[in-house]
Amino acid sequence: MSLNFTQRQQNVLATASVVQPSLLQQVGMAGAAAVITVTFIHPIDVVKTRIQISSEYGALGMAGTTKKIMGAEGVAALWKGVNAAWLRESSYTSLRLGLYEPCKVAFGCTSPETTTFLKKFLAGSAAGALGSIAGNPFDVLKTKMMASEGAAASMTGTARELMAKQGIAGFYRGIDSNIARAMVLNGTKMACYDQAKGVVVSTTGLPKSSLIVQFLSAASAGFFMTCTVSPFDMIRTRLMNQPADAKIYNNAADCFLKIVKNEGPLTLWRGFIPIWSRFAPTTTIQLVIFEQLRGLMGMKAL
Repeated sequence: MSLNFTQRQQNVLATASVVQPSLLQQVGMAGAAAVITVTFIHPIDVVKTRIQISSEYGALGMAGTTKKIMGAEGVAALWKGVNAAWLRESSYTSLRLGLYEPCKVAFGCTSPETTTFLKKFLAGSAAGALGSIAGNPFDVLKTKMMASEGAAASMTGTARELMAKQGIAGFYRGIDSNIARAMVLNGTKMACYDQAKGVVVSTTGLPKSSLIVQFLSAASAGFFMTCTVSPFDMIRTRLMNQPADAKIYNNAADCFLKIVKNEGPLTLWRGFIPIWSRFAPTTTIQLVIFEQLRGLMGMKAL
């Protein structure tokens, strides 16, 4: 009797000693995971962007585009815009990952019975939309810097040119397609990751905190993300990469119609392989680091 009481008392004390991280800490952990990840994955993003904006690069494919960039501009060109990417991840990804769990609670995911795939998708979409609004200015700068050929453009120089020619509105170019992309991307990513973890856990018997479970679940989510996000990614890239002194597309719908009419519907999935090549490692590394940081902070696995 006294032994059981002592054990219960120890459990209560142990639980009380674990301080749950605040919302700011969750967002900070997500941002740290994102910045570390993008540093290594950025070259794939540069190659993907070049393929999407140019049929010449599209014909070369991923390997040919990489070779051409390195030959004409040097190896460092593969990291063009990485400083803008760091700022984008610090704002956009920190919010879309860090706000996922609070959004799940807001959508009523308080128990296994009430946690449906649709609610997970909606929670991920809501977090993605909030993150994209915060990160859009850095996304525009990053896209322009990655697409520029020749000498690397500075972030401040690109920002000054954009501000001079388009004003504040220039930093929110493509905001409609970016929010739509972020909602589909994060909704797919977090819902599929969350769902896949349940399948992997039930199949293998491993706990959710296992690195194997996290790796397999994140890799699965990366594939489904590529399938759903590719068209939105193409439209967003085209809108953001318009010349600073010209307007080729009026909005996301106009861009979609012009691409389909002039280049064919399959163009929306141009760059699928580089997008997947980016999403697969990005999603895996990002989520695994995020989960490990959550563990260090005393939080349970997603």
